[in-house]
Amino acid sequence: MITLNRLGHSDEPFQLNPDMIVTVESTPDTVIALATGAKVVVAETPEEVAAAVHAYRAGVLGEAFARRRGGRQPAPLAVHRDPPRLSAVEDEPT
Repeated sequence: MITLNRLGHSDEPFQLNPDMIVTVESTPDTVIALATGAKVVVAETPEEVAAAVHAYRAGVLGEAFARRRGGRQPAPLAVHRDPPRLSAVEDEPT
């Protein structure tokens, strides 16, 4: 998540999932269009928003690489066994 400030509400920062950002425009205020169709006007410039997204993504990748170098491996995936085999059984004569 990245921390931004709504325009006119600099004392109330909010968290935004950068994966939801579709576009960032300067009209002259910075307008962020989200994948949900919502738009948010923020106090930061488009360059500051882009830098925050870049830092977020670099942090995620850095953490992934650090875990890999540290020898910690992700938990193994569940082992899938063959499903039970079903066969037709003939009725015994009565």
